[in-house]
Amino acid sequence: MSSEEIEVLVVGAGQAGVAMSEHLSDNGVPHLVLERDRIAERWRTGRWDSLVANGPAWHDRFPGMEFPDVDPDGFAGKDQVAAYFEAYAGKIAAPVRTGVEVTSVTRHEGRPGFRVETSEGTIDARFVVAATGPFQRPVFPPIVPEGAVATQIHSSDYRNPDQLPEGGVLVVGAGSSGVQIADELQRSGREVYLSVGPHDRPPRSYRGRDFCWWLGVLDLWDLETPAAGAEHVTIAVSGARGGHTVDFRALGRQGVNLVGMTDTYDDGVLSFRTDLAANVAAGDANLFALLDQADAYIERNGLDLSEEPEARVLGADPACLTDPTLTLDLATAGITSIVWATGFAVDYSWLQVDAFDETGKPAHRRGISTEPGVYFVGLPWLSRRGSSFIWGVWHDAKHVAGHIATRRSYLTYDAEQRANMRVAP
Repeated sequence: MSSEEIEVLVVGAGQAGVAMSEHLSDNGVPHLVLERDRIAERWRTGRWDSLVANGPAWHDRFPGMEFPDVDPDGFAGKDQVAAYFEAYAGKIAAPVRTGVEVTSVTRHEGRPGFRVETSEGTIDARFVVAATGPFQRPVFPPIVPEGAVATQIHSSDYRNPDQLPEGGVLVVGAGSSGVQIADELQRSGREVYLSVGPHDRPPRSYRGRDFCWWLGVLDLWDLETPAAGAEHVTIAVSGARGGHTVDFRALGRQGVNLVGMTDTYDDGVLSFRTDLAANVAAGDANLFALLDQADAYIERNGLDLSEEPEARVLGADPACLTDPTLTLDLATAGITSIVWATGFAVDYSWLQVDAFDETGKPAHRRGISTEPGVYFVGLPWLSRRGSSFIWGVWHDAKHVAGHIATRRSYLTYDAEQRANMRVAP
């Protein structure tokens, strides 16, 4: 097994790791990026086949390169996104080493830096950047026991309708993933139930501008903390089929059976909370609030953008919304599969340093952790609302790289001063 030294070790070569490499290089900081799989592997194999980015190509990219094969107002497919980051890494000559897994990071005793154990040997690093992102450990709520239905999978393992056994499907979770998977399954001819929890429901576009543009001009991307109680509220937005505003009433009229949050399981029967109407109404209120802000911005700035009154029209409530299903006998309903679109938890078991709070979450400020020399990039709300988007990751990485470069300058000065003292007459 080999041993080497490096100034900065970046763990992960997804969008966060590639962005870090660019900014470290711009600051003249020697570094190495380790990736256990391939560059942007999550986009390749951790997504369903038909996934496209939730933001248009003009927005969901790094400033230094456009998508070569996607219309600026179009939505890149998952393989196009992976190819984009691979090409970007080549463009900036990122020092990425693939197929190498980091197994542990521990602080040196009595000297600066960290000992990094990998599948190919040991690395001595002065700084470590965790750029592994938020999609590390799929969350399965412990509700339905194994064997209750033929198949239970997380949305990260879902690929297409043909993957599932014949029969109906319950999709739990109504964020972007759950909504798109439920829609795809229903369009394939499946009987589908969609468990809907609290969510934000922005317009895909309004008065000729994408919602990403609206969040930008309204300064909503720069919110530094989520609203109280909204830390885990999902966003229902879709770039599928050219992009459209998610409409739960339309999904119900289309044939998707909407139910409330999945609550309990007992002897083959699932129970749902009575919150379906309230969750849909709260999503509507979120939509209208953004439309109100957009209208006010247009009037305040005298913009010539055509009015769009139809954006405020809510279609008829489907029967599943007015008379919701509260219990579901899975066998009687023909449910053979459950897709849990219930998000992810982080896994930093390899990072064995004092950089976490009492709940195990990274303790940091804008990516600068409580453990000197350790940094985080690629997490939601790392510095602001936009941190979870591709462009937001790029800007977060710029801040972290700048902090590392500044700290190196102080350490270099200190080392030079001590060297001068040793050679002074």
